[in-house]
Amino acid sequence: MLRFALTGVTVLLAACASTAGGAAPVAETAVAETAAQLTDADVFRTWIEARAGNGQPVHWVSEGAVYAYPSGEKIMGMVGFDSSRVIWPEGEDGEVIHLTRKTFTYTDPVTGEILTELNGQPVVPIAYPYQVIRYRMKDGLIYADVEQGVEPRVQKIESKDGIIARKVGDSWAFTAPLFLNFPLPNGGQYEAWENYDFFVHPEGSVNQPYQMTWQRLGDLPAWAGGGTGIYHLLSHRVDTVDAFPPALLAWAEAEKAMWLAPPASLEEVRTLQQGEGSAGFSQ
Repeated sequence: MLRFALTGVTVLLAACASTAGGAAPVAETAVAETAAQLTDADVFRTWIEARAGNGQPVHWVSEGAVYAYPSGEKIMGMVGFDSSRVIWPEGEDGEVIHLTRKTFTYTDPVTGEILTELNGQPVVPIAYPYQVIRYRMKDGLIYADVEQGVEPRVQKIESKDGIIARKVGDSWAFTAPLFLNFPLPNGGQYEAWENYDFFVHPEGSVNQPYQMTWQRLGDLPAWAGGGTGIYHLLSHRVDTVDAFPPALLAWAEAEKAMWLAPPASLEEVRTLQQGEGSAGFSQ
């Protein structure tokens, strides 16, 4: 898939760059040739460094909204963040491990103020004390296997739908579709569609070179009235919590201080899996 995408980019660039005499300008031909010469390893490293950094913590701050489906009514705003770090393998054949925490809460659809209740019901933020993501690349696609949860219900979800890497001009687009369908401990079934599009722009080309958009179609929380909802977030990466929007940082410091840093190690994750110091996984 990746090689096909890169080949398509090369053909498209060459076709668009053709002059009346049939010759492509040198600069644009060089771009096409560079894209064609990229290896899977190059693309894999681009993805990892953009998503999780080089070892020091990075953060993705998000803002968006939740809409009723199919009416389209805006029910709530939504804000939150993800704190991440990467553990690079010591050898070439080792696995790349991404340690992350993420939390999101909801805001008034008009004023943007963080909600503590909605229609008399307490608002429950989304809060993952950790996720362990193991990345691998196969046949031009990037796969992300996820480990999450607390004993006795630690889940290990093997990726079946790979992340697709494509070039858009000088930028990279990494698309991760998720088709979720698995049983819940209460006997129910979790069903949802989600899609992540990460954009990695050349250094110095824009103020925020790492960007992401997320959409979700699935059930709304019971405290929000249930039914089906559409979620949409826009996110960008920052390298320090000092770059958070002030209201989001104030909420995090007061309510979710642990989430301002990613897990330090797999040892910390194992402790959290036993429920020690963990606030649990909430929806």
